[in-house]
Amino acid sequence: MTQAQTTLPGLRCWDPATLKAEWEAGRVWLVDVREPAEYAGERIPGAVCHPLSKLNPAEIKCPEDKVLVLYCQSGNRSYRAAQQLLAAGCEQVTHLQGGILAWKDAGYPVERNPKAPISLFRQVQIVAGSLVLLGTILGATVSPWFLLLSGFVGAGLVFAGVTNTCALGMLLAKLPYNQRVGQTWQS
Repeated sequence: MTQAQTTLPGLRCWDPATLKAEWEAGRVWLVDVREPAEYAGERIPGAVCHPLSKLNPAEIKCPEDKVLVLYCQSGNRSYRAAQQLLAAGCEQVTHLQGGILAWKDAGYPVERNPKAPISLFRQVQIVAGSLVLLGTILGATVSPWFLLLSGFVGAGLVFAGVTNTCALGMLLAKLPYNQRVGQTWQS
């Protein structure tokens, strides 16, 4: 996390131990801002899903006796969600520093659903790898112009890495099977 993230007025950053203590005391309203497919696969118990891609600050109604805590995979999306909520007039927003990865690294429980779709990251790998392979095979056997497909996918992956945004991932997240959130959970 950068220094700029920790100095945003109205934003508090909690580590997993602080969140767990407050969570066990029943003082937390936990919001997962990852995409529904990610939430469906694994989440911190008791969290509700409000994906950053569809975040409407007016829909975030934290009970008055609770602290609103946002989390995502690593802390980047929850920071951006906190920025949106603060800009919309929330006075105080808290997010989990390091996201669910830090939570799991600390050894705290998560709920998992083995019937959830595979992760978006793996879906992107499968689709991008298939397109590169297809472009290479067609480029070697049909026409060298098909190599442009492999080059285009490679450029897209570089752009995704540099900007920390993934258009392919955002497209895949919109598929119906990635929108399921009503799941049967297990610890």
